[in-house]
Amino acid sequence: MATFSMRDLDEALQGCGQKSGIEIWRIENFKPVAVPKESNGKFFSGDSYIVLKTTASRSGSLHHDIHYWLGKDSSQDEHGSVAVKTVELDTALGGRAVQYREVQGHETEKFLSYFKPCIIPQEGGVASGFNHVKPEEHQTRLYICKGKHVVRVPFVRSTLNHDDVFILDTESKIFQFSGSNSSIQERAKALEVVQYIKDTYHDGKCEIAAVDDGRMMADAEAGEFWGLFGGFAPLPKKSAVSDDQTAVSDGIKLLSVEKGQTEAVEAETLEKELLDTNKCYILDCGLEVFVWKGRNTSIDQRKNATEAAEEFFRSSERPKSNLISVMEGFETVMFRSKFDSWPATSTVAEPRQGRGKVAALLQKQGVNVEGLVKTSSPSSKDEPKPYIDGTGNLQVWRVNNEEKILLEGAEQSKFYSGDCYILQYSYPGDDREEYLVGTWLGKQSVEEDRASAISMASKMVESMKFMPAQARIFEGKEPIQFFVIMQSFITFKGGLSDAFKKYIAENEVPDNTYDAEGVALFRVQGSGPEDMQAIQIDAVSTGLNSSHCYILHGDSTVFTWCGNLTTSDDQELMERMLDLIKPDEHTKAQKEGIESEQFWELLGGKSEYPSQKIKKDGESDPHLFSCTFSNGKNYLPALFSQNPVTEIFNFTQDDLMTEDIFILDCHTEVYVWVGQQVDPKKKPQALAIGEKFLKHDFLLENIASETPIYIVTEGNEPPFFTRFFTWDSSKSAMHGDSFQRKLAILTNKGKPLLNKPKRRVPVYSGRSSVPDKPQPRSRSVTSSTDRSRVRGRSPAFNALAANFGNVSTRNLSTPPPMVGPMVRKLYPKSHAPDLTKLAPRSAAIAARTAIFEKPKPTPQETPTSPGSSEATNGAETTEDESKSNIKEEEAEEESNLPTFPYERLTTDSEDPVPDIDLTRREAYLTSAEFKEKFEMTKSEFYKLPKWKQNKLKTAVQLF
Repeated sequence: MATFSMRDLDEALQGCGQKSGIEIWRIENFKPVAVPKESNGKFFSGDSYIVLKTTASRSGSLHHDIHYWLGKDSSQDEHGSVAVKTVELDTALGGRAVQYREVQGHETEKFLSYFKPCIIPQEGGVASGFNHVKPEEHQTRLYICKGKHVVRVPFVRSTLNHDDVFILDTESKIFQFSGSNSSIQERAKALEVVQYIKDTYHDGKCEIAAVDDGRMMADAEAGEFWGLFGGFAPLPKKSAVSDDQTAVSDGIKLLSVEKGQTEAVEAETLEKELLDTNKCYILDCGLEVFVWKGRNTSIDQRKNATEAAEEFFRSSERPKSNLISVMEGFETVMFRSKFDSWPATSTVAEPRQGRGKVAALLQKQGVNVEGLVKTSSPSSKDEPKPYIDGTGNLQVWRVNNEEKILLEGAEQSKFYSGDCYILQYSYPGDDREEYLVGTWLGKQSVEEDRASAISMASKMVESMKFMPAQARIFEGKEPIQFFVIMQSFITFKGGLSDAFKKYIAENEVPDNTYDAEGVALFRVQGSGPEDMQAIQIDAVSTGLNSSHCYILHGDSTVFTWCGNLTTSDDQELMERMLDLIKPDEHTKAQKEGIESEQFWELLGGKSEYPSQKIKKDGESDPHLFSCTFSNGKNYLPALFSQNPVTEIFNFTQDDLMTEDIFILDCHTEVYVWVGQQVDPKKKPQALAIGEKFLKHDFLLENIASETPIYIVTEGNEPPFFTRFFTWDSSKSAMHGDSFQRKLAILTNKGKPLLNKPKRRVPVYSGRSSVPDKPQPRSRSVTSSTDRSRVRGRSPAFNALAANFGNVSTRNLSTPPPMVGPMVRKLYPKSHAPDLTKLAPRSAAIAARTAIFEKPKPTPQETPTSPGSSEATNGAETTEDESKSNIKEEEAEEESNLPTFPYERLTTDSEDPVPDIDLTRREAYLTSAEFKEKFEMTKSEFYKLPKWKQNKLKTAVQLF
């Protein structure tokens, strides 16, 4: 076991790693010296550095990655010193950190992800006295971009080639030269480096030019570029072997380290059992070298192993190879994947002795050590959030062979385990209508129905131009979004489809399809009325659990059973589900421990059952993977082999390239993101890619093959996907490929150049793309009026209706707010204007309010429609008539407003009009300009639904 004392810990390292972020130290005279935060990302090629990355997981625990970076001109003595200091820092943090050896120009992608888009080391260092860059005349520099590495190369024409992307940085202009064989993705990433150079070395003030390989002197910018090299000349072919390639050793070798000496471990296969917890080992994989430290090793053993690895690099002529050091029980996925077998349950308890001792010593000196001893503590507040609006329109079909049968009303949320279902859901998003098409595959369903369900759902998505997100969901693995959509969900045993009945007949399997008059046991679960389920399970006592409530019926009797660990909320959910399964029937309540004999008889007798709550898999920190090689070749062939996909660390929205397919793994669900520029022939393979990803389990996390898969297309990302990013929807609405988009942003002062938006195809318009019309659904069960909610109405409409719903109790002197709280939720760009400056607006609201305050007409005053079967006889104005009157008032109101030019009303206007209602910019356009922009009159516009109005306003930059 490693021991540690205060004298072993440098003062500069004390108290580090307590919160998320990056901390950097430079080695000066073999001692670590903290680097100011404003200098993070600035490295000198003559120095060595320690970089500590601290990350807080979703559970609250802290994870550490330690990197030691070796400049190309730093000394061998510094290499050994910084490696030893890294071991000390790891021990101070409890020994769990992963350590990485980083060599200038050959850094790991994880290290480079901390300093996006790149690092460009400067010449000099501490030993040479060049600590700071002195202002001097700009020096023209040439860089080559290789993957995520940016390396300065000689400024000569012979350096250029057809395969790579180069950046030429001159005093007044930055040129990007793209070799003819370079990919769009490489060119796009290089533009991020151009932006970095422009901001860092030119204060954001210089011109940018893109030069393509093959453009001759006739092109002005190409001519200027080649002129800097003395004129155009054919480029040399790239050499067969690059000088930066790393030698590959023969196979994988395992070496044990004893007192600084290495000895080969002979074995036919590489098994985890070869690693002794009392020793350290070196695993030589050629391109990568690992150091494995047993949890019972001393700090001196660990230092000796690291020094042996450095000597190993020098002796094997691989000074540029990466070294990764891992602790027993905290091995990385890459390390474990090198072994022929690795037990799934080989993790060990967190080693805390070293961390605890250091923390105690630091605390005596007054150092805050909270981060050093922080542990994971799951909280009940960590319940998953749906990130989807539950007030939309839902359609559900049951699959029967090649047909789909539409389900009506309450039957929409009652599924059979032997069947497959297709659901189509539309709901209000932030600034548009969102769509989801999903398949639910029962545990007992047959392959024939599953294939039909997925095929029909895929055709529905394709017919809607890939606007909906597509979900593949298995029974028992439903995501929170599914339950929020279904709200009151019931799963019955058995099935109704012809394929299921045929299967049980041919295989002589007992038909256990739910019988309302027979014996059935349901487990009730959920987080609230918006998300509750009743799952039919085997009617035996072993199926009970003290943490759940149950409904049991049989022999004309209905029982409810509440475990001792259930809450009043759990019991309320049970009552609600009871109204759906056995409404209006007398029930016999049973409490755990005092059940009747009849209750146990229905369950076949009393027996032992669990008391612990059924644990659900929690959502883990997301991981993003690219399914495309860096050279732009599609990754599909490799994905179907045993090769791992490429992980993108510290990902952002900009990492999603429009030509590529990406996988976002959240453990409980997997997203496959498909860019707009992906080959149309590859798009239908998106689901297969997700399934193969689950099968290969690239993170070795024992992920289930039934994990939900979402297919998301660029430009139609749902809120439950974008929550993992800092999302800017305008980026997916830009012209062109990744390179063209980034170049447009660079040359347009950072503003995206948007495509002219196409009007979305209404899902429920009766067009051929979606033949069936949905039915808005009401809440299934409510016990009080405050729980009632009408399906199909947007929150914005509900907010408006709430203001007018009860005229007698509302303060009549206060008009309803122009932008209610729910409207702001849907349209965050909306801002409530100053009503005191909008007299015409206030008058219009008062007039609108008066519509709802008119006295009820007498029977004589109420007209009867010609040809109607019965008179309205005193009925109030219908909802449709009220809406029509509102729209007429809106149109009349807009005609009284002042008008302004379109350019002053846009959301990005340089001379915006003051004191107007920012949520109704279109109202201030002249009739002619309004018709030009919207291709309709104001009166036609205000007859449209609000969400469609907002969509059109967004299209013309008025919302």
